[in-house]
Amino acid sequence: MTSRLNRLAVALLATTLATLGITVANPAPASAAMTICYNTSQAGSYASVANQAASIWNNATVNLTLSANCGSNLRIYRITGGGSYAVRTSLGNGRVYIDTQQAAQYSVLRIMTHEIGHILGLPDNYNGNCALLMSGGSAGTSCTNAYPSSAEASRVSNLFAGTFSATDRSADIFRDSWPSALTSVS
Repeated sequence: MTSRLNRLAVALLATTLATLGITVANPAPASAAMTICYNTSQAGSYASVANQAASIWNNATVNLTLSANCGSNLRIYRITGGGSYAVRTSLGNGRVYIDTQQAAQYSVLRIMTHEIGHILGLPDNYNGNCALLMSGGSAGTSCTNAYPSSAEASRVSNLFAGTFSATDRSADIFRDSWPSALTSVS
């Protein structure tokens, strides 16, 4: 309980200082609120990409740490066909499926980081803006940005600090973030 109150107090202080225009570095906490253990045993050639994506999220957020092969909160799979997608069973828990066909069209690191974003509580945002990780494939095949925006990272940090409602942490399936770049000719 004390640890949670301390995290909430730090989050409130940071928000207050930001409102006053004071920039505060966002270092990782000495003891993260949650460790998400991801398993890459079924990721095949995408295991190293999963590690890169985890590093991106670890550097962008506080209140959580993604750690490789220490358990199975998050399982990552390499599949062929059917599209890349995520299945979140609860905040920080679920499965990510990376489709080799889509990975040949889009940045595989962007796909991986995006799909892990769903497990971390973020919804899709199909606005076509490459600067937003959660815009997914709507930003086009030339978009290779694999980094969450500051707002996306802040939302994840806040979710893991417990500052959002339980509905923000619910189970969900996220499909169709990556439309096929190939179009059929009628």
